Amino acid sequence: MEKSSYEVKVGLAEMLKGGVIMDVTNVDQAKIAEDAGAAAVMALERIPADIRAYGGIARMSNPEMILKIKEAVSIPVMAKCRIGHFAEAQILEELGIDFIDESEVLTPADEENHIWKHDFKAPFVCGCRDLGEALRRIGEGAAMMRTKGEAGTGDIVEAVRHMREVNRGIRRLQMMDKEELMAEAKRLGAPFSVVEIVAQKGQLPVPNFAAGGIATPADASLMMQLGAEAVFVGSGIFKSDDPSARAEAIVKAVTYYTDPAVLLEVSKGLKDAMLGKPAKGLPDDEQLAKRGW
Repeated sequence: MEKSSYEVKVGLAEMLKGGVIMDVTNVDQAKIAEDAGAAAVMALERIPADIRAYGGIARMSNPEMILKIKEAVSIPVMAKCRIGHFAEAQILEELGIDFIDESEVLTPADEENHIWKHDFKAPFVCGCRDLGEALRRIGEGAAMMRTKGEAGTGDIVEAVRHMREVNRGIRRLQMMDKEELMAEAKRLGAPFSVVEIVAQKGQLPVPNFAAGGIATPADASLMMQLGAEAVFVGSGIFKSDDPSARAEAIVKAVTYYTDPAVLLEVSKGLKDAMLGKPAKGLPDDEQLAKRGW
């Protein structure tokens, strides 16, 4: 992969800054997302809350379903493949998907290895819980990061934890001298060249969005104020009692995330948010964020 090609991928991710990427499972939901002002949609057969509820093996979505969504909307369409499942990623690339999410929400195909994303023309987004995980995925070629949170819970606590961990790790790098950076790269298991860039610039070399547990306009604002450059919302919209109104409210909350007056206005009149479940009480084998490394 030529350097210029990677820069193009990162540029595509930059274009989604300040927006909302919504999980959708059919054409009707995709149109609701587009009408609400979503920057992109993530096409999948089951939203994370349903994956938790019904169990089974969560795989790449049916390509026909993804194609129908692509034909129905004019905004970018993303789709998920399993961690390490490069054959699913090859199919999604052939399908012409705009972004591939190597996602912990799906059942991992490889417990040790992630996809070498530099081999693909399509850009990838990956999840992270801390700086080390973010830099390892960027080293493999991810053009966009998203903090994992705990998808399908409607509980924002893990998204907050992961965003703060990434930001804390960046500040730590900035305080180190050059001799210390190599040892820190070893500790993080991350490429030294990427560690050096983060230390110099004080930010990741790719956009960092937030995901996992966003269910209200206030949740979206919180993550933006903590440093997210956009948000992913999955179950929080289509498991609520008012998907269309909530989708529009969350888009406005991201646009005006520092304006309490707007946040109050968009929060008024909404019906009940998704019920959800506390992330802290989940058994280890139900914590999706722990998948991948």
